[in-house]
Amino acid sequence: MTISRLQTLLRTGAVAVALVIGGAAAHAQPGPGGHRGGPDMMAPGGLFGGHLDHVLELVNATDAQRSQIDAIFKAARTDLAAQRSAGRQLHDQQLALYTATNIDAAAIEALRVQISAQHEAASKRLSQASIDAARVLTPDQRTKIADLMKKRQARMANRPAN
Repeated sequence: MTISRLQTLLRTGAVAVALVIGGAAAHAQPGPGGHRGGPDMMAPGGLFGGHLDHVLELVNATDAQRSQIDAIFKAARTDLAAQRSAGRQLHDQQLALYTATNIDAAAIEALRVQISAQHEAASKRLSQASIDAARVLTPDQRTKIADLMKKRQARMANRPAN
């Protein structure tokens, strides 16, 4: 999996984390062309490290809750890091297939299936981390997060299109 694809997937997961913690059900899709960010969106100070800490602060999460949620996402980071090398290899294979003298549609399709399966596994891992984190918070905290997400979505909807 390429770094940009992983970052897009992680951003999608970040939105899902906030929505699942907030008790809402949503399916986040990456935007056209994906999104760019730092080298590791789940690293300390990355998307989860910065924004999730801020959200937990806004809902007055206890130190125990923060520690549990940090451990949940640290485990997810570790699990997802194991996929990066395999993802890079798949990307290299994809480049080789598209730059070959003869385009092998069957091989490209088989590789696409492998890449999709890897994306699905990462999405499933992030979803499980989101569920685990939601269980750490109280119903009132999850409701507050849902309200914050609704306000953010309203602000984003009112932004002018580029």
